[in-house]
Amino acid sequence: MGFFDSIPQDKLMGAVAEHIADRPLLELIQRFLKQGVMESGKGWQPTEKGTPQGAVISPLLANLYLNPLDHLMARTGREMVRYADDFVILCQSEKEAKEVLEQLRQWVAEAGLTLHPTKTRIVNASEKGGFDFLGYHFERGRRWPRQKSLDKFRETIRQKTGRLRPGSMEDITGEVNRTLRGWFEYFKHSIHNVFRREDQWVRGRLRAILRKRHKGHGRARGLDHQRWPNAYFAGLGLFSLAIAQEEAIQSRKRTH
Repeated sequence: MGFFDSIPQDKLMGAVAEHIADRPLLELIQRFLKQGVMESGKGWQPTEKGTPQGAVISPLLANLYLNPLDHLMARTGREMVRYADDFVILCQSEKEAKEVLEQLRQWVAEAGLTLHPTKTRIVNASEKGGFDFLGYHFERGRRWPRQKSLDKFRETIRQKTGRLRPGSMEDITGEVNRTLRGWFEYFKHSIHNVFRREDQWVRGRLRAILRKRHKGHGRARGLDHQRWPNAYFAGLGLFSLAIAQEEAIQSRKRTH
């Protein structure tokens, strides 16, 4: 069961009432929580606890419910980074990490929640293995997109670059650029070799379209790289992740 599904509604409404005095608004929020959900094969199901996941107000209510945890960590000198129900607490030693974990277990139990059995763990971020957080993978002082983020990115590009896809290369490049720019804005703090590799892969997908249009088969290879070099795609206006990162780095240096 996820966080949004498990928040005790009575405790949640108590937390809301600490900030809102307007009774009609409180009653509206209460009806929202009780409205139920449509489940496949089961029909309309009542919601006796939690908030409807995906609803516009659910993240706000979840943040309000976890606000006391933020203050607890601050009072005890813990450095916590939290986004909705995902959070990382930074510790100086394994001993401190174990103390924090026990403190967390006590707090979530009192709040009527449970820690995720597999995601909740103590990690030495200076060693191989690291941890995932908000789409990134953190390890040994570096960060890059986690594997699920890369897989999702490539699947989105694949849908836009099928070998039989119609349209001009300019139009295809324009569609691809929208994905590349958005993805870069979020992951621009990654290590540099990620972007060079993904740039090569994207150009390979586009070369495969051109190869197919010239009666070729399979992936682009060999002479295709000479026939349609990187400069060809730059001329089409293809967004380069690697170049964008270099420009972002130079911009930060000028700013500082």
